[in-house]
Amino acid sequence: MAKANPLQEQLLKAGLVKKSKVAEVAREQAKARGSKGGAAGPSEIELEAQRARAEKAERDRALEAGRKAQAQQRELQAQARQIVRDRKLPRSGEVEYRFTAAGAIRTLLVDEGQRRKLASGALVIVDAGEGFALLPRVAADQVRQRDASMIVLDHGQASTEPVDPDDEDAAYYAQFKVPDDLMW
Repeated sequence: MAKANPLQEQLLKAGLVKKSKVAEVAREQAKARGSKGGAAGPSEIELEAQRARAEKAERDRALEAGRKAQAQQRELQAQARQIVRDRKLPRSGEVEYRFTAAGAIRTLLVDEGQRRKLASGALVIVDAGEGFALLPRVAADQVRQRDASMIVLDHGQASTEPVDPDDEDAAYYAQFKVPDDLMW
């Protein structure tokens, strides 16, 4: 038998407990120590630590994916700005061409040929940051692929504005077409 603790020895000498009962209690305590110390405590802590590491790794992956997406978006915007700088057409003329941008009516001075090309969709107006620029259709399509928000006016593209079917006035006024080259 293993070395009993002093309290157990005193109880045995006093005759308050039997030797078999002391041995049984000692076995139960040994079993409890064996299962408690090895499996339950550290495994739960380890599982929690693994879970925390997995969550942190997932957060890190998500943050990195977000950073990559932002970097890619900035790169595409830089490419679009470069296309605008390289391919913009010089504006010359005295004809005012009016269009809306960001909720305001804007004006560009163009010549008659540029005005006709704008109305037909051969030229597109883009927001170049420091002002508006005219781009040929091919360059505008390249800009649209990279950053569609730079395109301000494009008569060559179909309108993407949704029409409210409940609006009775819209149905009535749809029969009156306004020409694209209308001079204000």
